[in-house]
Parts: sequence; structure tokens; C-alpha cells
Amino acid sequence: MRNPAVPESVEGWWILHRIFAVDRRAWLRREPAEAVRLVDEARAFFDELASADAADVGLVALVGHKGDLMLTHYARAYDDLVAAQARFDTLGLREALEPRDSYVSVLELGLYEATGKIHARLREQGLEPGSEAWVAAFDAAVRAEAENPYVARRRWARIPRRRYACFYPMNKRRGERYNWYATPYEERARMMREHGVVGRSYQGAVTQVISGSIGYDDYEWGVDLYADDPLVFKKLVYEMRFDEASARYGEFGPFWSGVQFSPAELGVFLDGRTVPRLLGAPQQEGPA
Repeated sequence: MRNPAVPESVEGWWILHRIFAVDRRAWLRREPAEAVRLVDEARAFFDELASADAADVGLVALVGHKGDLMLTHYARAYDDLVAAQARFDTLGLREALEPRDSYVSVLELGLYEATGKIHARLREQGLEPGSEAWVAAFDAAVRAEAENPYVARRRWARIPRRRYACFYPMNKRRGERYNWYATPYEERARMMREHGVVGRSYQGAVTQVISGSIGYDDYEWGVDLYADDPLVFKKLVYEMRFDEASARYGEFGPFWSGVQFSPAELGVFLDGRTVPRLLGAPQQEGPA
């Protein structure tokens, strides 16, 4: 996007969230041998995704009536989201799940600061906006940003293995009084800097994954939060609502939250007699 009003971004994983309800009473009426077979089949599928270089999967036991299970699929290619969805729907377990919602997006690292600096540098070099030389220089600068080792690590980080998860979609307001997209670039960049200061103050306590969904789903961005203490979600989201970018321009969709668990605990989750565990040492992975 070479328009000086539009901030660039660097993309990574394609992401699919799927929300399901579970009829546990019907599940518990199944023959034990059949239940074991269905769980083993699904676990094998999840283990395959979790161990692949070009995919990942996360399972969350949700709290509330909006759903019981949230699956988060990561894929390197958009087509692979289609494949993951189709393969999961062929599993026997799928008969025990009722679809409630879904969300499609792509992991996004915003480059508000970098985009502004690139445009300023090209102006200083005397390049004419839109010229062949200008376009080539701009594209090369964005590629350099994408190839930065720190950026590359964040683009392809695995799903954070932290106990608690929260997901919600959001928009930037386009109202008559407050319109994010009609606000000058410098003002938007300033507000995003201030917004980022709040997020960075929670570094270590929460891992945040931002994904873009413009053109893919009903909202403009999806936000995943992972933490070792669920109270952090309330503290972070509440504090962020006081900064200008959220107070004037933020619009939020539904929230889902719950406990993340390992595929090995799928049977425990379905039985509903105890809380499934997140096995192994926590790994605070993913974009901060």
C-alpha cells in the first residue's frame, strides 16, 4: 500500500477461529469404546497440526453460553485453512459439536512508525510519489522491514502456551463525528504510539496476537490475548479503553474467554468431570 495515508503492515500466519457448543449429556451416552475411538482420531489430527512447521492449533475450553470449545488454527497458506476446516469436519467428533461462530484473519504487524519514516525518507531523496523509482524504493524498504529477524520471529511465532485465552474482534469507528480513516496520518500514528505504551506496560503478563480481517470477516481486526492469570485480560482491556485510540475510535465485538488445554486432554474436556490441563512447561511465545 503506497498511499501515504495508509500504514503498511507485515503479515504472517493465516488464522481461523471456530466456536462450537458441546452436548455433553449426549456425549456421555455414547458407548465408551466409540468415545475413545473418536477422541483418539481427533487427537491424532490435532497432534499432526501442532507438530507441523506450516501449521499450529490451539484448544480452549470456553466459559459462558456462547460456546464450549474454541479451536484456533494457524496455517502458512490461506488454502491450508480450508484444508484444516474440511479435515476437521470429516472427523467423527464433529457430530458431537454444534457450530456457533467463526472468524477468519491473518496475523498482522502494523508499521505505523516505519511507514511514516519511509515516506519521509523518500521525500528527502527527492523521489516523486508514484514514480517507478519511488515505488521500487518503497517496496524495498517494506521488504527490509519484513525480513528484520525480530519481525520475522513475531510473524511466525507459535500459539502461545499460556493457560488462559481471550479472543475478540474490533473495528475503528467511521462515524460522522469520529472517523479513524478521515483522521490525518500523523494523528493516527500518535494515538497508536500512545496505545502501544499501554500494551507494552503489560509485557510479560500477557501475550497479544493481532490479526487483520478486513476483507475476510465482519470486523477489521481480531485480538487474541494469552496469560497465566485471567484477571490480566480485564486490567489490560479496561486500561486501553481510556486511551484516545480506543475511547474515540474503538468498536468491539463479542468476547470469548476460557482455559487453554492440550490435545491430550480432549477426552477430559468432553467428559466434563474436571478441568482439562495445559500439559508441559508454559511457553510465552507469540507477539508481545
